[in-house]
Amino acid sequence: MHIAVAGNIGAGKTSLTELLAKHYRFEAQYEDVIDNPYLDDFYNHMERWSFNLQIYFLKSRFQQLMQIRDVKHSVIQDRTIYEDAFIFAPNLHAMGLLTKRDYDNYYSLFELMEASVKGPDLLIYLRSSIPNLVNKIHKRGRDYETSISIDYLSRLNERYEAWISQYSKGKLLIVDVDDLDFVENPNDLGSIIEKIDAELHGLFP
Repeated sequence: MHIAVAGNIGAGKTSLTELLAKHYRFEAQYEDVIDNPYLDDFYNHMERWSFNLQIYFLKSRFQQLMQIRDVKHSVIQDRTIYEDAFIFAPNLHAMGLLTKRDYDNYYSLFELMEASVKGPDLLIYLRSSIPNLVNKIHKRGRDYETSISIDYLSRLNERYEAWISQYSKGKLLIVDVDDLDFVENPNDLGSIIEKIDAELHGLFP
């Protein structure tokens, strides 16, 4: 079983991944932000480091998918390879922060990788408003995220919604997180788990 959690910056992907991995006793695969050598540079000088960052994330995500494909146990993944290709890279290109040459190079590499992997059995999309994202980002206090603008988050949100509206790689569960606190409130977490169980077992919630 391969479950993936998708959503904008600050939506709660890592927290939910951790909680669901504990509940289902799945292996958790997290996004590489701690050891990522480009994040600080990217947020301070996006135009210079956009291509480097996207290639690093693409490589890391592909490595995860190779591991998931080869293991026998179930895995829950924090963010997907599709979000890089359909949201973050094209957004940087549209903002003039990633040249057409670099974007085309990046996307052709993604297409080669995508041909050898399959989508998750279930994708959980955490839908969030911009004020909620801003609040969560400020609360967790990561230094490299202090320069993220509301405009940048809004552009990403628009692309997430467009991507999700056409998603066809497998089962999809959309969770509106604005009024949920699944970290502190067990009932909120329980409601998400019930919906996941319904999707996984082919039942209606």
